[in-house]
Formats: sequence, structure tokens, C-alpha cells
Amino acid sequence: MTALLIKLFVKDSKNVGSERVRRAYGNLSGATGIFLNVLLAAAKIAAGAVSGAISVLADGLNNLSDCGSSAVSLVGFRMAGKPADKKHPFGHQRAEYLAALIVAMIVLVLAVELLVESVSRIITPTGEDVWSVLNVTVLSVSIGVKLWLFVFNRIIAKRIDSEAVRAASLDSLTDCLATSAVLIAVIVARYTDVNLDGYMGIVVALFIGFAGAGIFKETLGKLLGEAPDPDIIKKIRERIFTHEGVHGIHDLMVHSYGHSKYYASVHVEVDANMPMMEGHDLADRIERDFACNTDIVLVVHLDPVVLDNPKCNACRKLTEEIVAGIDPSFGVHDFRMVDGVTHTNLIFEVAIPFDSKLDPEEVKERVTRLLREHDRTLFAIPTVERNLTE
Repeated sequence: MTALLIKLFVKDSKNVGSERVRRAYGNLSGATGIFLNVLLAAAKIAAGAVSGAISVLADGLNNLSDCGSSAVSLVGFRMAGKPADKKHPFGHQRAEYLAALIVAMIVLVLAVELLVESVSRIITPTGEDVWSVLNVTVLSVSIGVKLWLFVFNRIIAKRIDSEAVRAASLDSLTDCLATSAVLIAVIVARYTDVNLDGYMGIVVALFIGFAGAGIFKETLGKLLGEAPDPDIIKKIRERIFTHEGVHGIHDLMVHSYGHSKYYASVHVEVDANMPMMEGHDLADRIERDFACNTDIVLVVHLDPVVLDNPKCNACRKLTEEIVAGIDPSFGVHDFRMVDGVTHTNLIFEVAIPFDSKLDPEEVKERVTRLLREHDRTLFAIPTVERNLTE
């Protein structure tokens, strides 16, 4: 069924790098979710109203919220597909994250409402029998439909790497588990005197709440600007080093504006004796390489490095060894030496990871002191910065 729907509604479905194709997948996911959840919500709400089962009614309301979630996701994909404009020069692809965030908020609000209603049902039981063939039939069909919807959305999410569709997939799996809990309550009520209706309503609410919290946390991280994927950093570094004349890179910063929408800047170290026009040509080649062969818009800044001064090279090596001795994950860049009659100034930057427990001022003091202990004529002027990409 999944393959058939993709074939019918997504043209050129294998070209997932195309925003048009991604949008078509997103539209298919949203429309399918709305259609199926409307049917399930109507059936469960009707069955719950007839039997008086709060857990069945709650499960139906959950499906109704899923309709809204699918609609939000659908709108998010349409907004994300809009081209860049004067007010949004980086495009609208983050609208997809915003849609996932709204879905999470809807799910969390519903979870709280269902939790309150279920607790109320436990405190004040209605005495109604939740067993009915209608309830069992509707719930069983719902489990099957939600399992299929979970697999369907998971396939699409993996294919187009979409947070919104991935959220919908997780939501479908949670719904499946919640509905299974409700079905258990109905079956137990049939063969025992134990009424688990309110308790299973709480289970449903907790399932919904945990799913919503997970979606909210993951999506919020992307909106706030979480660290880039290490694989992306690795590929950028490797690609830059394929260009002749590159002696090192640092201060690599990557910003994501949605799926496959990256803007990055980097400092590239080159021989200080390289002519200006040759250096400009190198930077231009690197930027053009990324623009033509990747989804990354890269801006290159050239940093001149003195390579033919033995004393400067020796001081740089000494500094790198001292910094690595403090912590092997630390790095040194932008190294310059100003040689004087009575002393030598060493000006450089030390990059330390964000998760380092050492305070930048402490690192600065230790590097300065260790260099002075090695050679009294060396005066270090370090700048310590936290950096993920060294």
C-alpha cells in the first residue's frame, strides 16, 4: 500500500534531494494522516459515547488531535517550500521544525486534559459497563491502522529525513500502544468485575505526554541551533583539504536553516608568502566547489601562516605540545610571533571543547606559565575560546 501511494502521488519519488519531491512526500504523509485519523476519531468518539467508556472516548479525542497535527504538518511543508524572499533571505525551511513544535504542544495539552478527566473518572466511577463488541471492533481496527501509519510515516521520514514526519511516525506508534491499553481495559471488564477504564485513560494520557515531550525537546533543539552533525563537519574538513595550498582550518561554523540548507564559514590557513591573487583564487575555488557539489553555502576566510621561519615554527610546535599536554582535545591556531631584542611575544588562540571542565581563564594562565617556565624570554598572549569543530 505504501509503495502504491508513493507511486500515485509522488512524481520522481527517488529524487529526494529535490525540494519539490520532499514537499510531495510531506503532503502525502499529512493528507493520509488527516484522512485516517478523521475516520478513527469519528468511530471511537461514537463508540465511547454509546458505551460511556472514557478511555475509548479519550482515544478518539487523541485521534482527533492527530488530525490537527497532520494538518499543521501539511501547512508546515507548504510554508517550508516557499522560496527565499527579501524578509527571509535564507528561505522558509525552518517552518517544518515549527510545525513539529506545534504538533508537540497540541499533544501535550491533550495529554493533560485526558489525565485530569481520567483521574476524575477513578475518583467518581460511573458504574457503566465499557464492554461492547463495537468497542472491541473499533479498537482492534484502530491498532491495525495505526501500525500501518507508523510504518508508512517511518518510511517517508527516513527517505526525506524530515523531523515533522518523524514526529508523526512516533505519534502513530504511541497511539497504537495507547489503544492497545484501552483494548485491554475493555476485555478485562468483560471477564472480571475490575473496571480499568479510568486507569487506562491515565496510561493513554501518559503515553501521549511522553511522546509530545520527546518531539518538543528534539524540535526545540533544532530551532535553538544545536551543534551540527559530526559527519557534516568531517565531510567539510575533508573536502577543504583536497584543495592544494591548504595547511589547516579552524573556526568552522555551520548553521542549519532546514533540511539540506546549510550556511557555513571557515578560516583556512595558507602560506603567508602566497600572493594575494593566488590566495583569492584558492578561496574562490573552495567556495565554488561547495556551491556546485554540496548543499552548503561556504564562506572562506584566509589566515596567513609563517612556514619558513625556523624560530617561529619551533615556538609554534612548543606551544602546541604544551596545550596538548593540558588536554589532547585542545587546539592552537592563528599563531603569530613578534620577535624582539629582549623577549618574544607569541600571539595565538586556544580552542577548547564546550564540554571541557577547565575554565578558559585557567587554561590561559597555565599556558602562559608553562611557556615562561620553558623559556623566560617567551611572553604568551593567548585567547581562549570554546569551539566544537577543532
